[in-house]
Amino acid sequence: MANSEILHPKAVAVITGAGSGIGLAAALKYAKYGMSLYLADIDESSLQSAIGKVKAVDGVGEVFATKTDVSKVEDVVELRDKVLEEFGEIHILMANAGISKPTPAFSLSTPLSELQSSWHQVLDTNFFGVLNVCQAFAPIMARQENASAVIVTGSKQGITCPPGNAGYNVSKAGVKTFTEQLAHELRNVPDSRCSAHLFVPGWVHTGLTGAKTGAPKPSGAWTPEQTVDYMVDKVFEEGDFYVICPDNETNNVLDKARIQWNLDDILQNRPALSRWHPNYQARFDDFIAAKQGLSAGARSRSRGRRALGSQDSGFPTEADISRF
Repeated sequence: MANSEILHPKAVAVITGAGSGIGLAAALKYAKYGMSLYLADIDESSLQSAIGKVKAVDGVGEVFATKTDVSKVEDVVELRDKVLEEFGEIHILMANAGISKPTPAFSLSTPLSELQSSWHQVLDTNFFGVLNVCQAFAPIMARQENASAVIVTGSKQGITCPPGNAGYNVSKAGVKTFTEQLAHELRNVPDSRCSAHLFVPGWVHTGLTGAKTGAPKPSGAWTPEQTVDYMVDKVFEEGDFYVICPDNETNNVLDKARIQWNLDDILQNRPALSRWHPNYQARFDDFIAAKQGLSAGARSRSRGRRALGSQDSGFPTEADISRF
């Protein structure tokens, strides 16, 4: 069921990770509908800059902001209480935040304490940040008279799980599963008019890909604005739960083929992550070619690329992985 009735003047949107990238693009998009905004971000300077940009949108409603660390449930509860004090209800909640650090499944060289510290940082923000935000706000939204939507930012890495950044993949796989459970539970609350949606960007030029430092947008990437426009159409016009965004390099056909191959690992009892297993590389490429209607000898565009993790960081960046 579509939720177009949610996008109207004076409706309220709460956005975490609103200081830049997709969060800021979403705030600017909702502002154009005349909505009121409550912005949250851990980066105070980015948040202050975002406030000015959102307030400058013609016709925007009231705009508030507060520094929030979503990994700390007490910060999230404080945010919720401030929102309710100002507005009394929430029409859109965007649980949007993410960090990436080197987090292999195990390490031959990194001390265990250091490795686990990195894992906790990634999981605390990427997974528990979503958990904290949704569990704090969903009970309020589920009881509201007016329609509302919870939009959780996931990642294709949480679905296809490419090797090279295990902690990030685990965190986003957890986000996917949690949001599925959230959607089910919300639709089973009597008289609830709150829905949940999993927003999965493609390759987007954000701070994780160098946008904050002025790096030019790669030709294959979408802008945050393009990504948010796609999401808004899919959620509020079509009512989709799974919003798997394409980009200038990866279309929906390719995304679906990659996802299908991953799921078939289970059904066909292939090795874990067989797509990256040398014995299955050619089969995967031919499978992708067939799904795209190419000749049997055609190869996936992933073939011949430099190996993941070949940059100086020692692990794949968001730009590396989101294309896979």
